[in-house]
Amino acid sequence: MGKLGFFAGMAAGYVLGARAGKQRYAQIKTVSGKVWNSQPVQKQVASAKEAARTKAAPVVADLVGDAAKTTAARLRAQRTVASETISSTAATPTPEADAWSTPPAGDDPWAAASRP
Repeated sequence: MGKLGFFAGMAAGYVLGARAGKQRYAQIKTVSGKVWNSQPVQKQVASAKEAARTKAAPVVADLVGDAAKTTAARLRAQRTVASETISSTAATPTPEADAWSTPPAGDDPWAAASRP
């Protein structure tokens, strides 16, 4: 029933708009321009702009920052491919080897996974 009402409204608007003609359109445009440029309306527009600048901007910035962090985390997770992770065939460290020692160049699969 919602679609039928929507199309009926569109049809009625088209018929009434077509009958009104160019003169009525020009009249509506003139009146709406006067209303838009009136002092009370412009005062509200300025108020809304200021509210958006002071109240909404920090909220939007936080949302964008959170979305960027989430996206970055997802991209990093997707770049780690199973073949590039440390496999069980990698050399096992000897007991003498320090856990914090640096592996030789080219043997670091984590570094390879993080390269573009």
